[in-house]
Amino acid sequence: MESIRIPRRGVGRPRKKPAPALADKAYSSRANRRYLRRRGIKAVIPVKKDQAAHRAGRGSKGGRPPVFDRDAYKERNTVERCVNKLRQHRAVATRYDKRERIYQGTIDVASIRIWLRHPAK
Repeated sequence: MESIRIPRRGVGRPRKKPAPALADKAYSSRANRRYLRRRGIKAVIPVKKDQAAHRAGRGSKGGRPPVFDRDAYKERNTVERCVNKLRQHRAVATRYDKRERIYQGTIDVASIRIWLRHPAK
């Protein structure tokens, strides 16, 4: 964690704590949450129904449910849908381009095509 440096806008020392970790239900295990908590990273991960039922079945020994920020999770869903739309373009999905700037241009062209087809979405 000491090697992480997140630049700031303006004055001040760089941040070392990353933004919240956004993940889907597949990553809701206790080990993943413990890993993030030890490093001071907020976890925005929904709880699986079977995990919630198991905790509820244990009663007061089951503990409190983990905190879940629905608004932050909605942002994750928006980004994931955008990436899925980009992946529908073969050049983006297969990444034939070797250089970063050429690949970025491919992503830009695919983004423009998506926007021109559905400008309101």
